[in-house]
Amino acid sequence: MSEERVRVEIADAIADVQMVRGDKHNGLDAPMFERLVEAAGEVGADPEVRVVVLSGEGPSFCAGLDFKAVMAGNGLTPERLFTREDGDVANHAQRTAYEWLRLPVPVIGALHGNCLGGGMQIALAADIRIAAPDTRMSVMEIRYGLIPDMSISQTLPDLVGIDVAKELTFTGRIVEAAEALELGLVTRLADDPRAAALELATEIASKSPDAIRGAKRLFNESFRAGAREGLALEEELQRELMGSPNQLAAVTAALTGEPARFQAEGAAVEP
Repeated sequence: MSEERVRVEIADAIADVQMVRGDKHNGLDAPMFERLVEAAGEVGADPEVRVVVLSGEGPSFCAGLDFKAVMAGNGLTPERLFTREDGDVANHAQRTAYEWLRLPVPVIGALHGNCLGGGMQIALAADIRIAAPDTRMSVMEIRYGLIPDMSISQTLPDLVGIDVAKELTFTGRIVEAAEALELGLVTRLADDPRAAALELATEIASKSPDAIRGAKRLFNESFRAGAREGLALEEELQRELMGSPNQLAAVTAALTGEPARFQAEGAAVEP
């Protein structure tokens, strides 16, 4: 069994993040919770990263909580799960998923196999989800007399109607990939979701990183806001972008057909 839990590789402005506990279907034990939060922080602190691809090695994306590990006493206590650090709105368990949503750059989830319970909540925190035809999703906490509590309140309502959210949560039923697409739980299907996610990431990484970050912030902060807040944020972000070095680089590239040379922390980098 890998003790690494999550591997992060950064190249060409793309952070390739993989859960690597494949022999356990990337089940969530205490080290996996810790490492997912650490990995998100690592990616978020790198100014060169423009987009993230989040996936899982082995037969599944993530099959949810590893109950055997928890019962064996590997440190995943309620006290630890519910700990909030420095006044954070999210506790430790919630951050395992929520950190990916609040990263300033887009996160593309590449799903396959089991995507259950906490694994589904991690997937829902991605901005875009590309799923293999064998993907199986479930809000399965009800089976254990629990509610989903890894930031699902901040993700699922943006994807499905409240009646669908309740039905999935009340029943814990398995949703196959085709139905997940129909419901809006995933963005699209692909035979090789990780390859498709990396291809999409390459396309996104070729765009102005300032505009991409601004677009993610716009949707994250305004999607549930009223017109006054949403329209004001549009203007605020656009004012920041207009005439900036990366906006001018995008215009130059569009007019010349040459690849843009965008900046990260003041240093010119290739797309």
